[in-house]
Amino acid sequence: MSPSNRSLTGLGIGLAAAGAATAVGVAAGRATRERQARLSVLAPQGLYAHTADKEFVVLADDGVPLHVEVDEPDADEASADKPTVVFSHGYTLSLKSWVLQRKALAAAGYRVVLWDQRSHGQSERAPAESCTIDQLGADLRRVIEEAAPEGPLVLIGHSMGGMTMMSLAEQFPEVVRDRVVAAAFVATSAGGQNMVDLGFGQLLGRFVGRLGPRFLARLGARQQLVNTARRFGRDVEDLIVEHYSFASPVSQQTVRYTGDMIMGTPLEVMAEFLPSINVHDKRAALEQFHGVETLVVNGMQDLLTPPDHSDAIVRLVPGAEHLVVEDAGHIIMLEHPDVLSEQLLALIERGRRAAAEGLAMDRKPRVRRTVTDIAKRRRVAKARRGGRHG
Repeated sequence: MSPSNRSLTGLGIGLAAAGAATAVGVAAGRATRERQARLSVLAPQGLYAHTADKEFVVLADDGVPLHVEVDEPDADEASADKPTVVFSHGYTLSLKSWVLQRKALAAAGYRVVLWDQRSHGQSERAPAESCTIDQLGADLRRVIEEAAPEGPLVLIGHSMGGMTMMSLAEQFPEVVRDRVVAAAFVATSAGGQNMVDLGFGQLLGRFVGRLGPRFLARLGARQQLVNTARRFGRDVEDLIVEHYSFASPVSQQTVRYTGDMIMGTPLEVMAEFLPSINVHDKRAALEQFHGVETLVVNGMQDLLTPPDHSDAIVRLVPGAEHLVVEDAGHIIMLEHPDVLSEQLLALIERGRRAAAEGLAMDRKPRVRRTVTDIAKRRRVAKARRGGRHG
């Protein structure tokens, strides 16, 4: 995930400790049953099943195999001048986190490239010393070289994926300067601040930040025990995942889908990335996005990367638009998928138009907007009324 990535350190610590909490387990079980009974209507149509048009492996510059998937655009909507959209996921997640956006963009006629960052998802485990934000930027460059070697690009990154985009810009500025027409930074940070408080305050946040890597590394040596504990404490795990990932009701399927991604990431991998995330500071790299249509998105109630963590991106990229989503936590793409997909499609169209007309981004006023997912609020209210009447 992100600057507060250590937030998921807190999440990992919470998950490990929660397995033995019987009283919490009873409450969690109740919450789970309520969600199953009332909120299944919030599950997306077709759930999260998706088959990529292409799957292949890209070798990183140090030889680590990276899993890449490509969705080709629907034929009726395809156009030769449309950019390729490249998604980068966050810490402890995988390319599966973008499943609903990839469907929406392919349906709108865009070619979509997604990849699992090293040691995440279906990509291979990498040496611990290579688990850095700088290496992720180089990895993204290799993915682009192999999966989208020419034509305009749109870069979209969530949390650590946004950091990866900044790292790419720092190391390979010509890629951004010559090819990128639009960029979206979702629930991320440019760094350079004390980013960890886990929603509990700076003092506890700093403590967990120092403790996290060592704790997770030790716990990772007992990964099998942790996996066994998960099977007996899924209700507790769901409660914690929901708390740190979402700020509005979601279906049980969404919580499990998210939890399986997070806890499918080995604890040792969580520990290996934290030192680099802790010192992340790519503010200077944002200069490379000058002239690029840029959207910054945050959940208003995000405990891991609240809106002020993205202020530097908005401040340092002229013309950047800041969108804050009400009733939203860190995993916005699964919590409010329609809102995010609509905003990304609008961003891409603005970027295409600006590139075609030679519009100067630095002349655009900075805009901060707050949006509310009214459609979801209505579905939630209807589901709850139905539960009371049932």
